[in-house]
Amino acid sequence: MRRAVRPGVRSERGQALIETALSLPLVLLLSVSVFEFGRAFQHWQILTNAAREGARLATLPGTSDDAVASRVEAYLDAGRLSAADSADVDIVRNAEIAIGDDATASASVVTVRYPFEFVVMNPVMQLVDRGSKAGEPLRLTVSATMRNE
Repeated sequence: MRRAVRPGVRSERGQALIETALSLPLVLLLSVSVFEFGRAFQHWQILTNAAREGARLATLPGTSDDAVASRVEAYLDAGRLSAADSADVDIVRNAEIAIGDDATASASVVTVRYPFEFVVMNPVMQLVDRGSKAGEPLRLTVSATMRNE
């Protein structure tokens, strides 16, 4: 049986559906953004540790640049980064760093550049604006410096 609506009182039957339809996309976008930026932070941590491993190896006497780059790439592979082979590794030996007020020391600097791509956010940005550069991969760059002994 159908319930009668009292005169002067409006029915609220569709209100919950409208509120859900308006708020659900925002909640989903916020949730996906949290996961995406968490994944970006995880990749950044792996890159940081890979650069540190490379810098440690670069400070040892007799190590080649190829050995340092392969150590960094092995760390990226162990971290299960999808585009580990497209990472750029730059090695600078004998860079000068300041120690104390007037003294300097020789150091090795390893820089890793990695193209990070958001899984959900990039396609969404391309749907909004096809010519936008916001949907392109983000270039994460990390450097590690260690003093040569």
